[in-house]
Amino acid sequence: MPTATLCELQAKRCVPCEGGVPKLTLDEAQALLHSVSGWELTHNGERIRKAWVVRQFRDALAFFQRVGWLAEQEGHHPDLHLVGYRNVAIEIWTHAIGGLSENDFILAAKIDALPIEVK
Repeated sequence: MPTATLCELQAKRCVPCEGGVPKLTLDEAQALLHSVSGWELTHNGERIRKAWVVRQFRDALAFFQRVGWLAEQEGHHPDLHLVGYRNVAIEIWTHAIGGLSENDFILAAKIDALPIEVK
């Protein structure tokens, strides 16, 4: 799989996945990880995660609202974490295959384009 740029990922749409698609290999995931800034591989390379510290609780909620709207548009839903009222983290993987697919990096790239009020 050739490595996509951030702009190429942002221009794509998530493709519905109900399973039956092979998950990305660790090498493929690491190659795509270079396209999205600040995201890291977790769970033995089967998920990606990014964390932010926002200014206020309401900034976290506003960001999650934007992420939720985007996730609905893409039909691909991340796990959202809010701890200590302003520590925000997002974890993405393709649940149907139990690992990463290109959809995860598409969603990460689009999340990175959303405004967020960081501390």
